[in-house]
Amino acid sequence: MSPFLAELIGTMLLILLGDGVVANVLLNDTKGNNSGWMVITTAWGLAVFVGVVVAGPYSGAHLNPAVTIGLAVAGKFAWAKVGSYIVAQMLGAFLGAFLVWVMYYDHFKKTNNPGFILAIFCTGPAIRNYVSNIASEIIGAFVLIFVVFYIADGQIIPSKTPLGLGSVGALPVAFLVWVIGLALGGTTGYAINPARDLGPRIVHFLLPIKNKGTSDWQYAWIPIVGPIAGAVIAAELFLQLK
Repeated sequence: MSPFLAELIGTMLLILLGDGVVANVLLNDTKGNNSGWMVITTAWGLAVFVGVVVAGPYSGAHLNPAVTIGLAVAGKFAWAKVGSYIVAQMLGAFLGAFLVWVMYYDHFKKTNNPGFILAIFCTGPAIRNYVSNIASEIIGAFVLIFVVFYIADGQIIPSKTPLGLGSVGALPVAFLVWVIGLALGGTTGYAINPARDLGPRIVHFLLPIKNKGTSDWQYAWIPIVGPIAGAVIAAELFLQLK
């Protein structure tokens, strides 16, 4: 598998399972309706595990433009490859969100809450204050990227999974995303990944979903700029501390 295809498939699985759990919790008449934040954050952590296991041996399993940019800033990844990785991640996120719509098609038709429908595809603030919202995304992404550097000893490359434990080596990253969601996710829904938010937001915009409301493009820059800024800060601090 090429690195491009690995990033695409890994990100697709991440979003299929991550957005899928939100659909299961929020849409009407699902088996998991109203099962809560713990279910959502746990499944997102496990979704990261799945994506990393599949893509890790071939691309290093960035699955996130912020990770890719952070590694490049730290000199751990070639800038020439950044564009292709980000394109693959965006396409994968788009496909994953589309598959969630296919999977829960009947339940989308039974749900009349535009806010719930939007939340399945992308993040949004609990309290809309752009200064604190972007601060939340910067802090969340900083924790993600900074800790990933130490989990992987500054390297996220093909055939090297964290801790050298094969598939089990993906578990620390899954736990990291889980705790970020539990501890820091209550303000903005912890995008911490520009592709995770933008790709599915485009799907929400394009799909003919009844009662879907707007795609909230006024907010869409927050989960793009915030995670990238957090990643750059994490990379620079990592370099200073090494």
